[in-house]
Amino acid sequence: MKSQQLERIKVNPEVMVGKPTIRGLRITVEQILKALATGITHQELLEDYPELENEDIQVALLYAAELVSEEQVFEVGTGA
Repeated sequence: MKSQQLERIKVNPEVMVGKPTIRGLRITVEQILKALATGITHQELLEDYPELENEDIQVALLYAAELVSEEQVFEVGTGA
């Protein structure tokens, strides 16, 4: 199911300089995440971008979560 949802994310070097977009629209995952981080609600996003669907917002969050889950954190010595 998760991989099927993530199919909504498209990467095309000719659209938005290759940044991940929603369904190939000129709306990037980054735009959605930044809007949500600044306090814009799902409803406001849907009103601002009528072509956007609620599922698109959810998949942007899922995409970000997947990227973070693959992140590796290495402990840096304290030098003490």
